[in-house]
Amino acid sequence: MTNSIKNVVVVGASGNVGKEVARELIKAGFNVTIFTRQDSTATFPENATVKKVDYQSVESLASSLEGQDALVSTIATVAVGSQKALVDAAIAAKVKRFISSEFGINTRTVGDSAIGKILQGKIKVLDYIIEKSEENPWFTWNGVSSGLFFDWGLRVGSLGFNKDTKSAVIYDSGNEPVQGSNLAFIGRAVVAILSQPQKTANQYLSIASFNPSQNQILEILENETGEKWKIEHASTAEQEKIGLEKLGKGDFSAFSNLLRKHVYADGANNAVKGENSANGFLGLQDDDLATTLNEWLRT
Repeated sequence: MTNSIKNVVVVGASGNVGKEVARELIKAGFNVTIFTRQDSTATFPENATVKKVDYQSVESLASSLEGQDALVSTIATVAVGSQKALVDAAIAAKVKRFISSEFGINTRTVGDSAIGKILQGKIKVLDYIIEKSEENPWFTWNGVSSGLFFDWGLRVGSLGFNKDTKSAVIYDSGNEPVQGSNLAFIGRAVVAILSQPQKTANQYLSIASFNPSQNQILEILENETGEKWKIEHASTAEQEKIGLEKLGKGDFSAFSNLLRKHVYADGANNAVKGENSANGFLGLQDDDLATTLNEWLRT
C-alpha cells in the first residue's frame, strides 16, 4: 500500500452525513468524486466531480472507480446491501481503501440483540469487506462508529429537546453518558483516516464529539436560556417493549425505540472515552458541547 490517498469517491453525498464528509474532504484538499444514481436530481459542490452510476453493475462501477484511491460509503441503512457491488467493483479497480457505511452505533458490539437484527445489513457487508481484505491485502478498510448524529438530532428533534416549547424528554435517570458526534466532526474523522492510511488501515474506530448525559445537556440549555425547562420522564424499558412489538410486525421504525434503549438506558455503557476513543489516535480535537447547543438555540 502506498503512503498517500488523494482521489476519493463519496457515495451517498446527498445525505446528511455524506454532505459533510464530501465538504470536509474537499476542504482538506482531496480530489473528490461523487457517485449518484442515474435518476438523481441532487446538487453537489462545484469543486467535486459528479458521476451518475448504475449501482447494480459491478463492471460499470469498476470502470467509474478507475484511478480512485479510496471509497467512502455514507449510504442509508436501508440501502447498505448495495455496498456489496461497490466492494467488488472497488477490488476490481484496485481501490486501496473502503470506508463502509457504519456511521452511527457500533455494529461490532450489538451481537444478536433486537437492534442488531435491524443492523444485519451493515454487519454482513462489513464482514464481507473484511473477508475480501484478507484475500487481497492491498485492499484495506475502516468502519467508523460515531454514535448519535448530535447537531442533526437537535435540529430534527430526535434527541428529545425542543427549544420552542422549552421542553425535554429524559429517559431513565438521564445520567448515562451518550456517544454523540456532530456531522462536520464525522467528516473531519474521515479526513484524518484517509490522511494517515498506513496508521489507520483495517481498523474499526469509535469517535465522539463529546459524551454528555441528557441531564448535562439540559443543565446547559437551562443556563443559556435562563429558564427552567418542562421535563417529561420516560422509560427505556418501555421504549424497548414498543420497539419489540413493532419489530414483531415487521415495522422497522422500531429502530428509533430500540436506539433509545441502547444509548440512554442506565448502565448502557456505550460512551466513547479514554482508550475506547479513537479521537486522540486520529488527532481529532473534541467539539465543545456548550458551543454546539448555543448554535442550535440561535438558529
